[in-house]
Amino acid sequence: MLLVLASLLTLTSGTLSLDKLNMCMDGKHQKTAPGPEGQLFLQCTPWRDNACCTANTTEEAHEDNSYLYNFNWNHCGAMSPSCKRHFIQDTCFYECSPHLGPWIQPADESWRKERVLNVPICKDECEQWWEDCKDDFTCKSNWHKGWDWSSKVNKCPEGSKCRKWTEVFPTPKSMCEEIWSNSYLYTTHLKGSGRCMQLWFSGKNPNREVAEYYNQAQQSRSFAVTTLLFLAAVWLVGSSAR
Repeated sequence: MLLVLASLLTLTSGTLSLDKLNMCMDGKHQKTAPGPEGQLFLQCTPWRDNACCTANTTEEAHEDNSYLYNFNWNHCGAMSPSCKRHFIQDTCFYECSPHLGPWIQPADESWRKERVLNVPICKDECEQWWEDCKDDFTCKSNWHKGWDWSSKVNKCPEGSKCRKWTEVFPTPKSMCEEIWSNSYLYTTHLKGSGRCMQLWFSGKNPNREVAEYYNQAQQSRSFAVTTLLFLAAVWLVGSSAR
């Protein structure tokens, strides 16, 4: 029992000491550690001071059917420039952000070992994304899986049909949460609140403050649970000794 208690304390200490505020995912294109990248391309430039991506990755993020994932934005006709702009920003955010630690989870996938889950996205960010895509077309609500990859580029699966964006995603919330398998969590917080992540910004990266807030909340919950488990273990040791 003493060995269990020692292991519990060691595990908790390691979890709390992990720096989740400046780290990169273990993914297909991310660097092992964040750092300055002075030549990031166009919509990825906000991350140039501290990035998990390289210049080559950011240039490819702006290409249709780029080598990054061979993903075809134009699977239901040409995607509008206003809509595509958000998906490029989304790609830059995913590849470049060093402040996603609180939401990184293991991923059992061939192309990555980690992913993000339930990253709190700002209400106005999500709603503008949906607004700029509402006249576009798609055939699927979950873009992570279920495509026809027989040509090595994603195509709509057999039996599906292209429908207007608002039919597939009736609300901004449905789009932001469903399209990447709950990578994002729709919130009622606005940009600048310090409680939601921004896919686009200028100047200082506001997302570190958001990561700090949620990381502290996670640590508090983890400490509370560990304390309860520790007290329960102490009580069991005491009871067995009587």
